[in-house]
Amino acid sequence: MILLQSPSRYLLQILSTRVRNLEKGVELDCQWIEFDDVRYHIQASMKNPNLLVLSVSLPTPPPETVFFGGLPPEAIEAIKAAYGTVVHILDPPKDGFNLTVKLNLSKLPPDEEHRQELLGKIASIREVVQGAPLKSVLKQLVSRTVKSELNKLISLVHRPNESFFVVPQADKVTVVFPMRFKDSVDSILATSFLQEFVDARRTAGLGNAPHCLWSPSPPQELKGAPAEALLANAGFVSFVISPRHVEGRKLDRTVWSLSTFHAYVSYHVKCSEGFMHTRMRRRVESLIEALDRAKPDWKKVKKAVQTRSFKRLVRFESIVALVMSNSNVVSPHASAELFFPLLFSCRASMMDVQLQIPEIEIARSAEEPPSQSVKLQNLREPNSSKDSHH
Repeated sequence: MILLQSPSRYLLQILSTRVRNLEKGVELDCQWIEFDDVRYHIQASMKNPNLLVLSVSLPTPPPETVFFGGLPPEAIEAIKAAYGTVVHILDPPKDGFNLTVKLNLSKLPPDEEHRQELLGKIASIREVVQGAPLKSVLKQLVSRTVKSELNKLISLVHRPNESFFVVPQADKVTVVFPMRFKDSVDSILATSFLQEFVDARRTAGLGNAPHCLWSPSPPQELKGAPAEALLANAGFVSFVISPRHVEGRKLDRTVWSLSTFHAYVSYHVKCSEGFMHTRMRRRVESLIEALDRAKPDWKKVKKAVQTRSFKRLVRFESIVALVMSNSNVVSPHASAELFFPLLFSCRASMMDVQLQIPEIEIARSAEEPPSQSVKLQNLREPNSSKDSHH
């Protein structure tokens, strides 16, 4: 499964390009939106090419989530600790944004490796700001510091007007996600996905992963939460985080994975839906091909019918020619007696032949040798003479 990366790829690309072409001093003004309605706006002027102004807008918090100065708790302290003197917070922020900072590229480390590392941290400003409250709680878990807020329900925003809940305890932290989806098909797929997600935790290779639970109803940890926050059409997912899950470098990765868990599920639900649509299209195409193969080729059938009719016509004319060729041996009366029954017996088939291939009949009549017509006249003369005598 694919895990979302914390640095904004577009922001990291802009910063890296700006550092490489700092002497050109090109004016810059870019805006874009990422998943969960996080907006960015970066600006730079030609007068001060070393200075960049970056503004970030976070998802709108629900009523149960508290912001201080438009930012999550402890976000200011997290920014100062992560960036030092390279980033300066501007107060008030730009209109329509929660945070505006000024980046001084001249204060970047001269070493290429450390400079790229710091640029990656700046591109991860969303993780630093939005995950600050959760990171503070997990740090207390690592240090096993017991505070007065023990077992208190903490609401943290992760999507527009939606939040997840954190319940800190002495030896663990429980994180609960109410899973909501606007589309009914997405909610069904997400429910199946989450149930398999919980079952996969029981495999032998994932024994060290955090304990995971799924429930169609709110768990006991959400007792006392607002009723609006408990509306979930795909159930509730709970993670139990222990100190070993947030030790060392695992802390930042755990914070980011929990903060974007809903986006992670949505991503795989959409991928599953797209895969099923692809399979359905292929199945329909295969059925259409089978129907096309079952259709008869009317051109071949018509050609076969015409060939058989032509053979019947040729066979009849051959018989007539045979009778006419023997007229010098047989008397004219005998030839007539042999020819006319044959003509009347084949009359129906000749009519069918004429209806099916009139062009061939006309062509054959046009090419009929004159000798046959003379013989036919000779055959008719005795009959006509007899009639005249009678």
